[in-house]
Amino acid sequence: MSLTLYLPLDAAALALGADEVAAALQAEARARGLDLVLKRTGTRGMVWLEPLLEIEEDGVRMGFGPLGPADVPALFDGAFEDHPKALGPVEQIPFFARQTRLAFARCGIVEPLDLDAYRAHGGMKGLERAMTMTPEEIVAEITASGLRGRGGAGFPTGIKWQTVLEAEGARKAVVCNADEGDSGTFADRMLIEGDPFCLIEGMAICARAVGADRGYVYMRSEYPQAIAMLDASLRVAREAGILGDHFDIEDRVGAGSYVCGEETALLNSMEGKRGIVRPKPPLPAHKGFMGRPTVVNNLITLASVPAILSEGAEHYRSFGLGRSLGTVPLQIAGNVRYGGLFEAAFGMTIGELVEGVCGGTASGRPVKAVQIGGPLGAYFPRSLFDTPLGYEECDAAGGLIGHAGLVVFDDTVEMGAMARFAMEFCAVESCGTCTPCRIGAVRGMETIDRILAGDPAAPAILADLCETMRAGSLCALGGFTPYPVESALRHFPEDFGGAREAAE
Repeated sequence: MSLTLYLPLDAAALALGADEVAAALQAEARARGLDLVLKRTGTRGMVWLEPLLEIEEDGVRMGFGPLGPADVPALFDGAFEDHPKALGPVEQIPFFARQTRLAFARCGIVEPLDLDAYRAHGGMKGLERAMTMTPEEIVAEITASGLRGRGGAGFPTGIKWQTVLEAEGARKAVVCNADEGDSGTFADRMLIEGDPFCLIEGMAICARAVGADRGYVYMRSEYPQAIAMLDASLRVAREAGILGDHFDIEDRVGAGSYVCGEETALLNSMEGKRGIVRPKPPLPAHKGFMGRPTVVNNLITLASVPAILSEGAEHYRSFGLGRSLGTVPLQIAGNVRYGGLFEAAFGMTIGELVEGVCGGTASGRPVKAVQIGGPLGAYFPRSLFDTPLGYEECDAAGGLIGHAGLVVFDDTVEMGAMARFAMEFCAVESCGTCTPCRIGAVRGMETIDRILAGDPAAPAILADLCETMRAGSLCALGGFTPYPVESALRHFPEDFGGAREAAE
């Protein structure tokens, strides 16, 4: 009897015991004299079911999870469907079935370093098409797709590529920002660990479009599995001729500074300098890494490129709403029943996602707020749960979508404490370049303490301080810090003690 099984090697699955389950499977198979083929894949993104084992039957993958070593013997004792952890066909699990997977189409399906499997599931079609196009045609295709930067700013990708294409320079570079410092985000890591060739293909297409001969992936040292997977996939790509003298990629590992997620601080870090923000101009598109014209794109932006070139711009822009086109990998964490990665077209409302798809809180208590866009994103109360998840839509509601991380809180959270944490986070992580960020965050903490103590004059002081930070900071750290503070004051004044007028 021969069985083919699939088990994730994603960091989240490993943290929940996937390696122990793998060892138990192999030991049980040996004891029963079974021929077991165990393939280690990325994760499907349903973290509450990890470790999620999949057993292929007649081309359909049946799921079992969350599985522990003690659950393994029963897998071989009778019919699979009778196992207490049986979930049925994985792709029919409601959380997964409601998704539209483009960037993450192969995650959890293929072994990350199996280039043949990547090709068999549609990989490299985008690059093959790009090789038949001129750089101008590739840039035009990306522009027509409506793809915008998935790192948070939402800047049109085609415009950035066009700028680098037209820039003068003997050598140009493509930089992938995979720093991913926002709380509640993990899509970058998940894709590198589960489908690294997708990123390589996207970067290779970008390089052809703008005329770059070198690419760099900037990651944080807290991602050891992702770093090892990327390095291994780069070796495979070089052996296959995808990378080489014409275009090659290397990784650069940062020390975990939050501000290095900002593109110019990232470039400084890559060059061995302090990770501090550079004034603009010049833009990185004109003078970026080592003074070369440089495309700096978020990992998810680059991972979206292969599907656009493979299926065409019109197919991609058929998803979404308004100016938010295509799909977005929503990362749901915090106090939530069904957390994980949910890739869908822009336009789903916050309430539909959090309470419909994700089942509300893990504690069973009512959802009080959802923070969107990382530690500097706004808190959305239930009264704003009809807000569609899109760039302009979230902005109009007083927030931002950022890297599309959502952190869920139940009704026990104290929003005054959360607002203070946002200011403290900025104070700790500030690179010190901008006075409004360096000094403003410290004064902000002190002013929030005054509000919590009941000082009626403090809310007006904090409002002025937030406006100064927003207007005077060179990067998102100081510029976005007002979002969580202002939203907490506006929507949850009861959490700020005696200063009820803070809501004004």
